[in-house]
Amino acid sequence: MIRIGFSKDVHPLKEGEKFILGGLEIDHYKGSTGYSDGDCLLHAIAESLLGALGLGDLGKFFPDDNPKYKDYDSKLILKEVYNYASGKGYEISNLDCMISLEKPKLRPYISDMKKVISEILECDTKCVSIKATTHEGLGFVGEEKGILCEAIVLVEKSDFILD
Repeated sequence: MIRIGFSKDVHPLKEGEKFILGGLEIDHYKGSTGYSDGDCLLHAIAESLLGALGLGDLGKFFPDDNPKYKDYDSKLILKEVYNYASGKGYEISNLDCMISLEKPKLRPYISDMKKVISEILECDTKCVSIKATTHEGLGFVGEEKGILCEAIVLVEKSDFILD
């Protein structure tokens, strides 16, 4: 069985906040804010995986009114979602991500992001694609007010599952 899930996530950028993206802390004068650690990319990936399984959105499982998830590590969010999916027999066949961010340039970080994500999702780095683009100064991304991340995931379920 093959299933596809898509999601996008948006976070405001604020001066003086830590900038966590793709499981990495990136040196920048602005950071992504959120109830957890604000990792927009990992949130989009986790929610795309939930979507592939028909389970709804991230807020259903990690609500922002639960004190447990205040400043929560988004790597743990993605791992919990992946553990559920793999427990149902699904594995990642392909993950394609797009990060929309004006600054900083992300090319130096993408390889390390792929390693972090592939380790969490227990897949080869060749199954993980991460691209980055700017909005050429247009809109909230272009004005450096926020970040937008999108992810689409293809999961496959093996016919042979041992209980």
